Amino acid sequence: MTAVSQGRRSATRIGTDAEALSVARELAAEFAVGAAERDRERRLPHAEIDRLSESGLLALTVPARFGGLDVRPSVLTEVVSILAAADASIAQIPHSHFVYLNLVRLSAGPALQERIFTDVLAGGRVANAQSERGGKTIADISTRLSPVGEGSPTRFVLDGEKFYCTGSLFADTLAVLAKSDVAAGDLAPAEYVAFIPADADGVEIVDDWDAVGQRTTGSGTVRFTGVEVGVEDLVARAPATSTPTGYGAFAQLLHVAIDVGIARGALREAAEFVRTKSRPWFEAEVDRAVDDPLVVQRFGELEVDVATAEATLAVAGRRVDSAVGAASGESGRAGVVDASIAVAEASIAVATAKTVADRVAPSVASALFEVSGTRSAAAGSGLDRYWRDARTHTLHDPVRWKYQHIGRWVLRGEEPPLHGVI
Repeated sequence: MTAVSQGRRSATRIGTDAEALSVARELAAEFAVGAAERDRERRLPHAEIDRLSESGLLALTVPARFGGLDVRPSVLTEVVSILAAADASIAQIPHSHFVYLNLVRLSAGPALQERIFTDVLAGGRVANAQSERGGKTIADISTRLSPVGEGSPTRFVLDGEKFYCTGSLFADTLAVLAKSDVAAGDLAPAEYVAFIPADADGVEIVDDWDAVGQRTTGSGTVRFTGVEVGVEDLVARAPATSTPTGYGAFAQLLHVAIDVGIARGALREAAEFVRTKSRPWFEAEVDRAVDDPLVVQRFGELEVDVATAEATLAVAGRRVDSAVGAASGESGRAGVVDASIAVAEASIAVATAKTVADRVAPSVASALFEVSGTRSAAAGSGLDRYWRDARTHTLHDPVRWKYQHIGRWVLRGEEPPLHGVI
């Protein structure tokens, strides 16, 4: 490991996949200690996110040509799942960080790539400002980019309001989805992502996130009023979401990793509670809860569920690895047709994993109480956070549409859409 510094903080540079997983396990053990208390008090994990930055884990996907490890999606997935088992909020915070680093890799110009990747290697953090309230659907974007000057402007102003801006309270850079309605020089009317400093003039970040679960993700409102943006800070979104790049499958894979991590964390917590605190039911005629045959049976069932979710996640991760390789021409599979098929296969595998995790995470987090007994429901135990986190996070991207795309693929051979959420 080596250290990289730039201005405000420094970060370790991780050298291997094995080292990345080892660091993730070490941090997860640290983060688990105060997770219930942070959730109960809604205390934002600023110190923990600083540790995450300093560890080098947030730079895992920086391309090798910029000095990063450039880990495969499957490796990053395992890292995220390890962190989610300890604290689902902490695992959720860098989700959009990795997604928008992928957009920079795929579509940004050389200057912006250099700026963002260099900053991330030194511990910099990116957060999203994408979703909005009030539109007919989540795809409606009212935030606008307006050119400053005539002809081929180099400056724009950004105005709008975003919600569900996960990680914004911890961010150095905000990735803001906005529309330009008029042609401006070489820029056609389209959706763009503007990469702007989180402390830029005209940016207001509001801590108003009040969901039932994942309470410390900093997923509140961000307002933009006349924020200046350079043309070099804009990335067109369409190339990543209208061609077979694997962009959407990668983003969804990380969501699945969070759900699976929650399930594993809940089962682990349940087992520890039963071993150390639960009393056996009197009819079992045993001295310890762990010797109650019905409790043993239920734990076996729950382990099968969690292991199934982990296995489908692992398969999906390998499919996304293949898709990313095919799309970039690095896997030996070349051409648009092969890339399209590889990305479709990856999206279907991720959708399958999401449907499994969507079922398993809330059910295992609920069964935690069933197997642990009445005392597990005490408010001070903090065990309810697993269910609340699972229920909140599984609301991302409804699985009923996952089943639709899986069915269309199986029956009619229809490739799933490339809109970024399948």
